[in-house]
Amino acid sequence: MPAATDGPADRVTSKQFIQLEGATVRVAGDSGDGIQLLGTQLTNTSALLGNDVATFPDFPAEIRAPRGTRAGVSGFQVQFSSHDIFTPGDHLDTLVAMNPAALVTNVTDLKPGGLVIVNEDAFNAKEFKLANLDHNPLEDGSLAGYQVIRVPMTALTRKAVEELELGVKIADRCRNFFAMGLVYWLYGRDLSATLRFIRSKFGNRPDIVQANEKALRAGWDYGETTEAFACSYRVDPARLPPGSYLNLMGNQALAWGLLAAAELSGKDLFLGTYPITPASDILHELTKLKHFGIRTFQAEDEIAAVCAAIGAAFGGAMAVTTTSGPGMALKSEGIGLAVMLELPLIVVNVQRGGPSTGLPTKTEQADLFQAVYGRGGECPLPVLAAASPADCFDVAQEAWRIAVRFMTPVMLLSDGYIANGSEPWRIPRLEDLPRVEISHPEPVTDGQVFLPYDRDKRLARPWALPGTPGLMHRIGGLEKQNRTGIVSYDSDNHEAMVQLRARKVAHVASDIPLQKLDGPPAGDLLVVSWGGTFGACTTAVRRCQAEGLSVGHVHLRYLNPFPRNIGELLRSYKRVLVPELNLGQLRTFLAATYLVDAVGFNKVKGKPFAVGELVDRIKAELATVD
Repeated sequence: MPAATDGPADRVTSKQFIQLEGATVRVAGDSGDGIQLLGTQLTNTSALLGNDVATFPDFPAEIRAPRGTRAGVSGFQVQFSSHDIFTPGDHLDTLVAMNPAALVTNVTDLKPGGLVIVNEDAFNAKEFKLANLDHNPLEDGSLAGYQVIRVPMTALTRKAVEELELGVKIADRCRNFFAMGLVYWLYGRDLSATLRFIRSKFGNRPDIVQANEKALRAGWDYGETTEAFACSYRVDPARLPPGSYLNLMGNQALAWGLLAAAELSGKDLFLGTYPITPASDILHELTKLKHFGIRTFQAEDEIAAVCAAIGAAFGGAMAVTTTSGPGMALKSEGIGLAVMLELPLIVVNVQRGGPSTGLPTKTEQADLFQAVYGRGGECPLPVLAAASPADCFDVAQEAWRIAVRFMTPVMLLSDGYIANGSEPWRIPRLEDLPRVEISHPEPVTDGQVFLPYDRDKRLARPWALPGTPGLMHRIGGLEKQNRTGIVSYDSDNHEAMVQLRARKVAHVASDIPLQKLDGPPAGDLLVVSWGGTFGACTTAVRRCQAEGLSVGHVHLRYLNPFPRNIGELLRSYKRVLVPELNLGQLRTFLAATYLVDAVGFNKVKGKPFAVGELVDRIKAELATVD
C-alpha cells in the first residue's frame, strides 16, 4: 500500500483504497484559519504527485470580516486529476468545514452522497449564533444526503502539541495542518513537500515547526486509525507533455511574462502602480525580482501611477501599469495621453465584481466596454485577454510585442478567477520564446530634420529616446501635426490624426494569428468565449461533442481588433452562443461588428460558470436550431 514518505518508516496505510480519475476538494473556514495556506499546499502536493490541477480560491470581501460569520468564510477549491482538466470542478467530492458558517455556505456545492468532514469542536452555541443559525446543522437532518464525518480537530490538535507547552491560542492555529494531514491521508498525498514548507516558513521558530509537523502527522494518523473512514482514495499522475512544471498562479505568471518580455526585448521593466484587489500581487511578485533590473513604483494614487509609467515609456523603458476596474476609471485620462503620445505601454486590468467597490474579491468580466471605449475622445487601443493562469505568461509577451510594433498602449485583461487560480505551467526554454525586436532612431546631424510622427508601414511612429542628438520633439496631450509633431489646432489635421490612430489599431488584425476553431468547420451552434470562461466553455463544448452534438468553440484572445476570420467563423454556424460573466458585452460587439444575431448566456454572481450549466444551455440552444 502507498505510504506517506517523509515520516516514520512504519507510516504505511493498512486500509484499502479506491482508484479515482480525479477528485474535487474544498476546504472552508474562517479567514483566520489558514484556509488559503491549506489549499495552496494541497495544490502544490498534488502537482508534485503529477496530477493535473486547477484551483479556485475564494476570499471574504471584507479585509477583517467578523470571525465565525458567513461573511468571514474563506474557501479554497482544488480539482486534481489523472487527465487534462480546465476547471476546478463543478461539484465537490469532499468538503472540509472548520466551523458552522463554512458548512452552511458551502454544502450546497457538494455532490449527492459526497463526503463532509467537520471540526465538530466548533459546533457550539456561540458559533451557531455567529453563523446566524438557530439550530445545529449536524443534528437537523439537512445533511442526510451526504457522508458526514465528525472530527474533534481542535481537541486532537491540542493533544498532538501539548508536550510543547505552546498555549491554547498557538496550538489552535495548527488546526489547519491537522486538517491537511487528514486530507492527505484520504487522497494518498505525500507529506514531504509540506514538511519542507513548514521548515522553510517557520524555521526561525523551532517550536512552531514542531507543532505544525506534529499536527500534520496527527491528521494523517487519525485517518489511518479511526473507524470513521473505511477506505481512502488514489488519483494517478496525469499524462502531461514531458518537461519541467511549476504550479503557477495567474498574477505570478503575468509578472513573469512581463519580465520575460523585458528580457526578450532588451529593455528594463518599470511598473508604476497603485495597490488594488485583485491586481496587487503583480506588484508584490515583480518587487521580488529587482535583481533583474526591474523598477517598481507604488504611487500615491492611480493617476500618478499611470503618469509615471508614461514617463518611463517616453524614457525608453518597458512600461507597465496595473489595476482593476475602479482604478482603470482613474487612469483613463492618462491612458488617453499615452494614446495621443503614441507610446508603448501595457495597461493591465485584473477585473473584479463592480461597479464601484462592488465585490472586490470576486470575479467578473464586465470591463470590456471600459477597455474598448472607456476614454475621452476617439481613443482606440488594442485589447487582449488571458484565458487561464498559465496563459498570462504568454499574453503578457504578446501585449508587449504589439505595443512596440505599433507604438501604442495595449490593454491586457485578466480577472479575479484567473489571477488567483493556479495550474501546472510547463517551463519554456528561453531559446523557444520569440524575441521582441526594438529599434530606436539614430542621432540626426548635418541639418537633417527629425519627424517624430513620420510612420512606417504599420503606421507606427519612431520611438525616439530623450537625449539623442537631433531628436528633440514636443510631447503632451494637445493634438500634434502629422509628421512634424508640433502642436496643431487645425481641424483637418485633427481628423487626419484621429483616422491614422484608428487605422493603426485596426492594422493590428493583420499582425495576429487567424482565430482557431475547436470543432467542425460548420455546424449548428458556435460557442464564443473570452477571458476566464475558457476552461468551463472548453470542457462543456468537448463534453457535448463527445455526445455527437454539432457544436464548435471559439475562444478569443484578441478583442480589439478581432482576428480577421471571425466573421467567416460566425457565419459558418446556424446559431451563436456567447457565455459571459457580464450582461452581454462581447455579444454586443459581435452584433455591432458582424450583424450576427448572437444569444447571450450571462451570469453576474461573482462566481465562474459551472460546466454543467453550460452543457444544459448548449443543449437548450441546440433544441431551437431548425
